[in-house]
Amino acid sequence: MEIAFLMLLVLSLLLFPNGICKSLASGPPVVNIGSILQFNSTTGGVAAVATHTALEDINSDPTVLNGTTLKVQIKDTNCFDGFLGMIQALQFMESDVIALIGPQCSTISHIISYVANEHRVPLMSFASDATLSSIQFPFFVRTGPNDLYQMAAVAELVDYNHWKIVTAIYIDNVYGRNGIAALDDALTLKRCKISYKVGFPSNAKRSDLINLLVSVSSMESRVIILHTGTEPGLKLFSMAHQLNMMGNGYVWIATDWLSAYLDANSSVPAETISGLQGVLTLRPHIPNSKMKSDLISKWSTQCKNYNYSDLRVNTYGFYVYDSVWAVARALDAFFDDGGRISFSNDSMLHDETGGTLHLEAMSIFDMGNKLLEKIRKVNFSGVSGQVQFDAAGNLIHPAYDIINVIGNGMRTIGFWSNYSGLLSTVPPDVLYSKPPNISLADQHLYDVIWPGETAQRPRGWVFPSNAKQLKIGVPNRFSFKEFVTVDNATGSMKGYCIDVFTQALALLPYPVSYKFVPFGSGAENPNYDKLVQMIESNEFDAAIGDIAITMRRTVNFDFTQPFIETGLVILAPVKEHITSSWAFLQPFTLEMWCVTGLFFLIMGAVVWVLEHRINDDFRGSACQQIITIFWFSFSTLFFAHRENTMSSLGRGVLIIWLFVVLIIVSSYTASLTSILTVQQLDTSIKGINDLKNSNDPIGFQVGSFAQDYMVKELNISRSRLRALGSPQEYAQALKIGPKKGGVMAIVDERPYVELFLSTYCKIAVAGTDFTSRGWGFAFPRDSPLQVDLSTAILSLSENGELQRIHAKWLKTGECATENSEFVDSDQLRLESFLGLFQIFGVACVLALVIYFGIMLCKYLSHESRKSLRRFFSFVHGKEPPKNKERRSMSLPGSSTPTTPMSSLSTVDMERPGRPVRNGSVIDMES
Repeated sequence: MEIAFLMLLVLSLLLFPNGICKSLASGPPVVNIGSILQFNSTTGGVAAVATHTALEDINSDPTVLNGTTLKVQIKDTNCFDGFLGMIQALQFMESDVIALIGPQCSTISHIISYVANEHRVPLMSFASDATLSSIQFPFFVRTGPNDLYQMAAVAELVDYNHWKIVTAIYIDNVYGRNGIAALDDALTLKRCKISYKVGFPSNAKRSDLINLLVSVSSMESRVIILHTGTEPGLKLFSMAHQLNMMGNGYVWIATDWLSAYLDANSSVPAETISGLQGVLTLRPHIPNSKMKSDLISKWSTQCKNYNYSDLRVNTYGFYVYDSVWAVARALDAFFDDGGRISFSNDSMLHDETGGTLHLEAMSIFDMGNKLLEKIRKVNFSGVSGQVQFDAAGNLIHPAYDIINVIGNGMRTIGFWSNYSGLLSTVPPDVLYSKPPNISLADQHLYDVIWPGETAQRPRGWVFPSNAKQLKIGVPNRFSFKEFVTVDNATGSMKGYCIDVFTQALALLPYPVSYKFVPFGSGAENPNYDKLVQMIESNEFDAAIGDIAITMRRTVNFDFTQPFIETGLVILAPVKEHITSSWAFLQPFTLEMWCVTGLFFLIMGAVVWVLEHRINDDFRGSACQQIITIFWFSFSTLFFAHRENTMSSLGRGVLIIWLFVVLIIVSSYTASLTSILTVQQLDTSIKGINDLKNSNDPIGFQVGSFAQDYMVKELNISRSRLRALGSPQEYAQALKIGPKKGGVMAIVDERPYVELFLSTYCKIAVAGTDFTSRGWGFAFPRDSPLQVDLSTAILSLSENGELQRIHAKWLKTGECATENSEFVDSDQLRLESFLGLFQIFGVACVLALVIYFGIMLCKYLSHESRKSLRRFFSFVHGKEPPKNKERRSMSLPGSSTPTTPMSSLSTVDMERPGRPVRNGSVIDMES
């Protein structure tokens, strides 16, 4: 009997292993979980219905918990009264629960997280506060969206629309402050910033909120981020509508509280929805699925059962529903692994005498760590999508829908997913099957209807009407006052740069209040690096003038579009180039003359090799053949060669050579004409390398960046540099030269040099510009005024106004024409024609290779005795006429040919075994 029982037991284990284990690991009949919600809020009501619905589905599913009934105890708390909510939550912790759902408020979540850690109760919270971390609170499990990702989506939306500054309005509690801090960090990564942030308490009066909105309307930013709760957020929108802050030019972005409210409420008052037109909001992305559809279809019935007949399910309802299911699935794994439900008292907790909190009633869940481990390992498909936690305790694949409020509803204009970090019109669940695309060029959203019922994207900022007057620093120059100068009579500023700035301001669609503040004494040119640094120290709001845009300056400041192109050039004294009696040799360098002559001889030799065997013009005595080579070579220079070329190879080489000669002769003629007909200015300095290789002094303008450039970039010793303060000093220093205390050259920016050359003669630019820069107006980092002024400067350039301003201030003097005739007197060098010589050289080599290959084949086919000497004799000899030609040269009826003896090949005459008769060769083979 015992043996039969054991066999039956073994057979059961083999056939029903899961069933036996399940039975042995079954849990208690009832397990309690807790839920902390605010019943009178939209999110609290949706969460309560979702919790009860999930429990019904779990308890009616025989595959879950194996007969254990899961029950929930729900506690109503006050989210806005932090102290009262904390007391209510602590009282609730006196009950023995193995997990908590909620709370929905970040403030209460922080308090309950400490209690959950102490009592080892997993806290399944959908609070979005980014500072709630599983590192600080190990038993905190976030089952909803994290504000870190929501604010990253907002920052991406701001950057996508090219806005640089925003205004943030937030409720002044843990949820609001931490959310805006996360937004600030996310915007910084995009080189954007919050220019103005303002918080308000949850119990703020209407007058306080109106004052808040009035202060916001006076700021320059028109992009407003609203991070509040539902009730205060709707109040602010209603007041903003009354204050005409929901019209053209404004941008309102509300965080997910607005989408949660609109999704959950079936009937939104008409005055409320009318005040939300054009608003953008975010919604955590929930992919479509059958489970989601089934929950939506039975939601209205469930709401009526629990007295929430006016509520529809929103994203928080989906998250709460999956949170309860996550606890149920974790309990299944917990019981399968031998877990049991038991509690023990915490001896550290006790009330003082007469206390009513009953802290001693709070107990510790003995195996809470094990249940927490099972919860963090859950992995299933829920109504909110894939329920799985990453290493940081957040749900995987966070994503958001971008919503535009239009008419009586909402329209999805795109999505943001942390998977790619970009905006897209493709749903995130489709992107998960593809490699992440991080290209900013692929970002796209559907068109938005902005506040004011316009499809045109708002600029995002305006110049504030009550803004302080801008202090604009202007260099008070000593020299070259045509660019910037102070009018001593009126104290006003004028000049080329001033006119450009004022004309650009006139094109802006808003007024700008400003005043010019001279920088410098006027006794010498100021230091421009110090001028722009005063923007960073807030002494100036901007700096305008002849300010060069350099790499070092762009690190800390933003510059407008350049309004004049400039670069460093070399100013050197010149003298008239006197033409000598040997001027005809000047177009080419000595190297060019030598190589050209050599190629003439090479060409003659190659053509002789290819022609002398078949062409009588290239035959004769050795002296005659040498003379022929020289004559033929140099006669091609004038295309006057009389000798005909008979071979195809010779003609090909000659055609290529004549093309080379044509280019060389044309270049020589043009250069010689310029030398003999144009007045030449000559200088010993050809470019920047001549300055670097010399030890003579170099001049620069006081205050110019040229000094640092030459020292740091060109490695020129600072001791060689001489500061010059005026055009008169320029001319004098160049005139006396380096040996008498002057300079060998001056390095300065082209606009100054052109203005200088319009007055001072016999001085010119040597070489070309060796830097490419421009002048622009300097502003603080991310200044919106810089962007609009850049657009205005481009408009001035397109409509010709910049040219008119240039002609007004920078007039051309008498010396400008003379100096403009300065040309580089460099001779034509071999490098300019090297390609031609290479082509001809290759052609010659190929022709010779082909020719000698043909000769070798002929030699091998006609000669029985082979030697190198006989081969060269064969190549040197005249090629005999073909048989047809021989017959045509014989007289009719006579056996004696008329070909003279001298026309026969030397080889034919000397070849043994072939006797000669009557001056002709007898063909022994025939």
